[in-house]
Amino acid sequence: MPRPSVREQLVDAAAECFHERGFNGIGVQEITRAAGVPKGSFYNHFPSKEALAVEIMRRYAVTRRLDMLEDQTLAPAPRLRAHFGYLADDLERFQFSRGCLFGNFGAELSTQSADVRSQVESGLDRWTALVTSALEEARSAGTLNSTLDPETLAGFLVNAWEGAALRAKVTRSREPLDDFLALFDSLVA
Repeated sequence: MPRPSVREQLVDAAAECFHERGFNGIGVQEITRAAGVPKGSFYNHFPSKEALAVEIMRRYAVTRRLDMLEDQTLAPAPRLRAHFGYLADDLERFQFSRGCLFGNFGAELSTQSADVRSQVESGLDRWTALVTSALEEARSAGTLNSTLDPETLAGFLVNAWEGAALRAKVTRSREPLDDFLALFDSLVA
């Protein structure tokens, strides 16, 4: 079996470390230790911890299952509900200790790193665009409850989700996520 790439080991380990302790709460030494690689190898793959964070943000959308939003085997409203349900279940899997890395990095680094802020913004924009598309499909199918413009509603849902994820992290409770899903059901389903 081929040996895993050191670069991939660093990305995977750093994603876990950043989720658990934040960007500023973890150093390169701790990342390389978690990856099981020598500290010197870090700089063979990344010029800085910030560059590693940018790479993690580029990949983060995959872990959020944004592909679910394009799954044409489900009707648009159930597809959206399944997506947000998946996100809620994922936060619960970690006892609400992690939050969403878009929100975590956005809050922690938006004034420290233009590159990370840009990647967070790009990820949130992509997510919002996919939610918008599903809402437009629901509107065309006559299954969207809300009279709001799909783009406005999508922005609201993504922003509200980020707030609910933060509140769940603070309270270590699913209640904010369930409140979000109940409001989602009244607006969309």
